[in-house]
Amino acid sequence: MNEKELIESGILELYVAGALSDQENEEVYNMLLKSPEVLSEVLKIEASIISLTAMASPSDPKYLFASVKEKLGLSNQVVPIRRPNTRWMAYTGWAASILLFAGLIWLFNQKQQLESDIQTVETEKELIEVELEKTDQKLVETKQILSIIRDKNVISIPLSGQAVYPEAYAKAYWDKDHDKVYFDLQGLPTPPSGKVYQIWSLTLTPLTPTSLGTIDDFTENENKIFTLENIYDSEAFGITLEPAGGSESPTMDQLYTLGAVETNS
Repeated sequence: MNEKELIESGILELYVAGALSDQENEEVYNMLLKSPEVLSEVLKIEASIISLTAMASPSDPKYLFASVKEKLGLSNQVVPIRRPNTRWMAYTGWAASILLFAGLIWLFNQKQQLESDIQTVETEKELIEVELEKTDQKLVETKQILSIIRDKNVISIPLSGQAVYPEAYAKAYWDKDHDKVYFDLQGLPTPPSGKVYQIWSLTLTPLTPTSLGTIDDFTENENKIFTLENIYDSEAFGITLEPAGGSESPTMDQLYTLGAVETNS
């Protein structure tokens, strides 16, 4: 029997009513699994039964089944109201499979989220460790600088602003015992692109400038303290703004700060 013959035969109505034998029930059930058309027809029949049930009076239950059987053309048949267990077992199996699949998806998503959270925590931990290491290093550097500038043998030389930028200021700490000068340049503006500060050791008679070097990492250095070698018998220090790479002699109209070394008489 093909799909059309099955639909027109009335067997599907009997199947929904539970009036078929176990063997017939199984045959119809197998056809439902194969044919969407047959399944759709069964669903329509079941919907009609629900509609007919709703139309019957709830207060007269003895007439309810008779009304439904009459609508289905089964009034002259005595049939047991029985549903095959195989259908409900199949429905239960489908539901269990769906729940299992949904549960597996949920577990997979939870696992993915957990792994992502762990990775985020690990990354944040690494960043914190790096920042702590930088902080520790800065503390060590700060302590070293403080110990140097507080040394009674280190000469402190203030450098005041000049005509090109009167608001500028700086300070030099000269450790003559170790031929080093520590320059605090916090009072200088950030140099424009393509320009650097160059620091000069000066002797005054005759005026002779000698370059101690350029400050190439002014922007990157947060504390703005720079260390330069100085083997000269300096009488003053000056800072000019020069093209990147520095100049052989100071550009005097770009002299930002100047300060003389005090001599003990």
